[in-house]
Amino acid sequence: MVAHALLAILALLLLAAAVTDLKARIIANRLNLAIALLAPAWWWASGLAPWPDMALQAALGLTVFALFAGLFALGWMGGGDVKLLGALALWLPLVPLMRMLLAMALLGGLLTVIVVAVHRLRKLKTSPEVPYGVAIATAGLWVIGELYLNQFA
Repeated sequence: MVAHALLAILALLLLAAAVTDLKARIIANRLNLAIALLAPAWWWASGLAPWPDMALQAALGLTVFALFAGLFALGWMGGGDVKLLGALALWLPLVPLMRMLLAMALLGGLLTVIVVAVHRLRKLKTSPEVPYGVAIATAGLWVIGELYLNQFA
C-alpha cells in the first residue's frame, strides 16, 4: 500500500515537472528535491536491502546526475532537467533506467523537431527553448507504468 502511494506521488510530481517546464521552461528545485527525498522511502517500501541494493541505487542516481551535469556544462541541457534525471534515477533499477533514457531521447528528439518547426513557422528571432522536462517526465511515467503497474494487470 505504501509503495502504491509513493508511485502515485512520484507520478504527480513528474506531471508537475512537465507542466511547469512546458509553461515557464523551469523545473522547480523543490520538485526535484521531493522526488529525490522520497526515493529512500520507495527503496524501503520495495524491500531493497540496505547493502548493496540501496547503495547501488544511490550510486546509479549520482552517476546519472554526474553524466548529465556534463551535458549541462556543455550547454546541451538545462539544470532542472539534469536534477530531474538524477532524482528519477534514484527510483529506477539499471535496465528500466536505460529504457527510460532511450524513450526520453526519442521523445526529446520529436519534441525538439516540433518546437523548432513551430519556431520557424512563427518566424521568431529568438533561439527555441525545448521543454525537455516533458520528455523526461513522459518517459519516466511510461517506465514506471511498465515496471511497477503492469504487475497488477
